[in-house]
Amino acid sequence: MRFKDLKAFQLSFRLAMEIFEISKQFPKEETYSLTDQIRRSSRSVPAQIAEAYRKRLYPKHFISKLSDGDAENAETQVWLGFSFKCKYVEEAKFNELMDLSLQVGKLIGDMMKNPKKYS
Repeated sequence: MRFKDLKAFQLSFRLAMEIFEISKQFPKEETYSLTDQIRRSSRSVPAQIAEAYRKRLYPKHFISKLSDGDAENAETQVWLGFSFKCKYVEEAKFNELMDLSLQVGKLIGDMMKNPKKYS
């Protein structure tokens, strides 16, 4: 199996791409703040999953990298919340993206609880 085959990677990559697309519509004054932050944190999640997968033979390293990805996923949820409250994202889209992020979090959590399944 490759890291690209992991459901957590696939969903987190999809989430990052959807965030990239919606953030293109954010106001210009948000370019170096909210836009940059939400793109950075959302892109970090699949990157951390990929790195973790390469460390899967070392359970502590695997879990540590996944924990970093989980933290970035939580940060992304915060930025999504700001995006919604600032009215940059419609409620339906916000709910869809949050649901996707929650799914990613559950998958990462399962990977952290069951590292032997991936070694």
